[in-house]
Amino acid sequence: MGLRMVNSALIGPLLLVLAQGPNPPGVRVDIGGGQHLHVHCTGRGSPTVLLESGTGDISVIWSLVQPGVSQFARVCSYDRGGYAWSEPGAQPRTFAQLALELHTALAKLKVGPPWVLVGQSYGGLVIRGFAREYRSEVGGVVFVDAVQEDQRVVYGGQPHRIRDSARGRPFPAPRIALDTAMLARARGKPAEQVSDTLEAPLDRMPAEAQRLWKWANAQPLLRLAQSSEIDWSPEELARMHDERRANRQSLGSIPVVVLARTSGGYDSGMSISADSLEKERRFFMADLARLSSRGRLEYAAHSGHNIHLEDPALVISAIREVVTSHR
Repeated sequence: MGLRMVNSALIGPLLLVLAQGPNPPGVRVDIGGGQHLHVHCTGRGSPTVLLESGTGDISVIWSLVQPGVSQFARVCSYDRGGYAWSEPGAQPRTFAQLALELHTALAKLKVGPPWVLVGQSYGGLVIRGFAREYRSEVGGVVFVDAVQEDQRVVYGGQPHRIRDSARGRPFPAPRIALDTAMLARARGKPAEQVSDTLEAPLDRMPAEAQRLWKWANAQPLLRLAQSSEIDWSPEELARMHDERRANRQSLGSIPVVVLARTSGGYDSGMSISADSLEKERRFFMADLARLSSRGRLEYAAHSGHNIHLEDPALVISAIREVVTSHR
């Protein structure tokens, strides 16, 4: 959709905005097809921990977690295609497509499995897609207030089950290809307005991480990439729902930790009561832990949705537990 052969005369000007941005904390990896992915790996040891961000967040969102994890394991954060220093890849943005791009980048860097996957919010869905494609290479999983496929999410003032919007679109085979059409659309859009002062809990990040986050979130390309991910999410969640009807324990017996906020923080006045939504949320968080026979659920007593920013020590501890258990 919207892809065409790379025209070198066109791509130079299109990538100028990336070239003029701040230097990335990691490296930009040529994964083929004219596409580069930004990956930032620190630490040493096996298994390798992969950090997957929520929708709209870039790799520096893990700046309070990655240094701690690098003390006992190799850990890599990265930016999905179209985010920050990463160029957009082939459409549609299926989880298999996202997994192929990350897996290819890691192979280019000679960073191999086994992997411990860590996903926050939407990132929890993405790592499940990665595990579906590369199951034998995954040694453990940590969900950080992740979304479950049957869970209702509040937006527009009302709760919605995302998979209900699926249209039954076919899933094409993933492929490595630069989305030049998205780059062209981004070039014609003005920069987004980003406040000089980030709201909580983003303001807990180190000053340099805040600067990079504000730069990335001002880029029109990030919003286009985020929109393309959201557009395909209902199809993926519907697929996950159907798959789990046949196998509710798709992660087998690998160690899994589910971290969840203590309170959903639901408001009154919605079509479903706050109490009902809270009961449902807790049920589905426990259901994520049932993806593995060795899964467990822990509630974050001192955090909301962004546990990796509000209680990073808890996330680091959960990752250490899974890494140690795998070893």
